Amino acid sequence: MTSPAVKTATFELALALADDALILGHRLSEWSGQAPMLEEDIALSNLGLDLIGQARAFYTYAGELEGKGRDEDDLAYFRDAEAFRNCLLVEQPNGDFAATMTRHLLFAGFMRLYYEQLARSADPRLAEVAGKAVKEMTYHVRHSAEWIIRLGDGTAESRARMLAALDDLWGYTGEMFEISEGERALVEAGIAPDRAALNQQWDALILRVLTDATLTVPPARYMHAGGRQGRHSEDLGHLLAEMQVLARAHPEAVW
Repeated sequence: MTSPAVKTATFELALALADDALILGHRLSEWSGQAPMLEEDIALSNLGLDLIGQARAFYTYAGELEGKGRDEDDLAYFRDAEAFRNCLLVEQPNGDFAATMTRHLLFAGFMRLYYEQLARSADPRLAEVAGKAVKEMTYHVRHSAEWIIRLGDGTAESRARMLAALDDLWGYTGEMFEISEGERALVEAGIAPDRAALNQQWDALILRVLTDATLTVPPARYMHAGGRQGRHSEDLGHLLAEMQVLARAHPEAVW
């Protein structure tokens, strides 16, 4: 029988994973009709749909663990910004195409490694979602890496934009490796991977891509954090206002 503490920690983990996927999925949806070419417009929409699918699965499980009758729609549309537990990286604005691809590689590179291990979780529901998600994130890494190599080793303009994107976003990567006390208990129980232990593998993955792109890893700097505790940038508030407006205007609607 699962202890109340483990159940609560599993709920918090599922919620954080869902929030990460939902917010980045919405960010990618903002490119619909705006991407630099039709093929990429479709590709970004499909990447976003992958993330929304992951979010739905994690929200459904989180609602069951919580036991308060909240479903995926309640958790996605009827929480305020301070209740969200996504990392700050995924809520950063799209910027230009170089920034979007950089943000995506930094996050997807971590999540591919994370899901590879979560797929072996002692929790069968988490393992099931991760088993499908790892295949999706493998493609996400490949897609974003190809663009970063093309842009970094491209024209003077594309290279300058890549360097600016790396400089802007690198300071948000440290939060992905932070682990809470509750999540530490899940690691010890074989339910969750140790985020911190993935740092070296992630570094190697990102370095390979940047080397092929003739780019370098930005120097060490202050790492922003707080998203996991509900301390977000104002960008998340603007995103949620747009994403939640219809559901909040018609809360009894059946979709």
